[in-house]
Amino acid sequence: MNSLISRVKRFLAEDLTLSRVLKNTGYLFSSQTLGLGLSFVQSVFAARLLGIAAFGLVGIVTTFVSNVNRLFSFRMGEFIIRYLGKELTEENTEKAGAVVKVAMLIEAVTSLIAFGFLLLVAPLGARYIAKDMHALPMIQFFGIAILANAVYESSLGVLQVTNHFRTQAAINLLQSLLTATIIVAAYFLNGSIYTVLTAYLVGKIILGISPAILAQYHLRRHLHPQWWKASMKQLPPINEMIQYTVSTNLSGTIKMIVSESEPLWVGYFLDNRAVGLYKLALSIINPLMMPITPFITTSFPEMTRSVVSRSWGQLRRLLRRMTFISASWTIFVTLIMALFGKWLIGVIYTQEFVPAYPATMILLAGFGLSNIFFWNRSLLLSFGKANIPLYVLFVAAVLKVGLSFWVIPAYGINGAAWLLTGNFILTVVVMVSIGLVLIRYSERHRAQEL
Repeated sequence: MNSLISRVKRFLAEDLTLSRVLKNTGYLFSSQTLGLGLSFVQSVFAARLLGIAAFGLVGIVTTFVSNVNRLFSFRMGEFIIRYLGKELTEENTEKAGAVVKVAMLIEAVTSLIAFGFLLLVAPLGARYIAKDMHALPMIQFFGIAILANAVYESSLGVLQVTNHFRTQAAINLLQSLLTATIIVAAYFLNGSIYTVLTAYLVGKIILGISPAILAQYHLRRHLHPQWWKASMKQLPPINEMIQYTVSTNLSGTIKMIVSESEPLWVGYFLDNRAVGLYKLALSIINPLMMPITPFITTSFPEMTRSVVSRSWGQLRRLLRRMTFISASWTIFVTLIMALFGKWLIGVIYTQEFVPAYPATMILLAGFGLSNIFFWNRSLLLSFGKANIPLYVLFVAAVLKVGLSFWVIPAYGINGAAWLLTGNFILTVVVMVSIGLVLIRYSERHRAQEL
């Protein structure tokens, strides 16, 4: 045993990049493991308190608001990692300050626009997706989350680039704890659907405001006390930044339509009961995949550093080892769910929710593949190729949305699950292949230079 520990220590000492990724992932993993338990608890108590239909209505309200916000998001967190990471690596603090300044300004303005747009389209969401006008004030109420997250993406990007993952982990844990506490209390006190929405809103407010405050503190230390006075003339080429942000926005919008709007599609074609079952399937899958989620956050800055420094061997080694780790967990989860999943749903959520099991297993196949190769899109972004994910996601989105009008009405939530799984398989395989080709091309080009 001591010999094994010694070998692991030597292994990590030799691979400083993976060691840093694992250390930062450990912070997020610790908080998300606890958050996983809390998320599971709140899902169970919310489902038992509300029943299938109301549980589905909550899913529609929260997804509708979140997706309006994503529609106007320019993924400023990815912009920060791409450009702030580069400037800090090259010790250009003035340029770094200008990058953060423009990112936060853009995100704040687009958040205000998103909130105004939400108020305009909320009646349509209530009428045609929730099919219940009582959902209108719920959508408007939960819309406060957009304002609370006005500079969330930029702030989170700052914390990640400056290596403050432990701070992010603490914030995640705090919001999970408060949300779960409110929902459990609502269950025992016979609370209403508004109590559950309030619990989710409190979590959103904590996630939005806390990173903003802490990012300001750390920027003063890593840049200078008056970093926000940096001249806009210090910015990287404007055309390059516009292309990057627009591409990431469009990629994010396509991803939102395809994989993050599932309750809305099911609500439009079916009913709230179907949404409740499908939301349960998603609420089971997402926590199961969560242990790997921190790797997406922690590996992106490391991949970007490797690309900027042209450390191709280091990049390949990092990808292989992260894939092995994610595959091990995904295979383990799949076996557990195949053997005991149906029984666990019946015991924990009640027999009323057991019809969600087939959709859960179908989704597990797609999410599992995406989980194993979680780095597929981040790798392309590290190369600055934000347009490639856009094209791949767009083609897959057209196929999925087009088929939805036939598949979901005919096959219900299982059909919706198959469409999402097929979309994951197509996009992941294509983007992984392109990313590996880019690494091989860059290696050959570097060898020719030498």
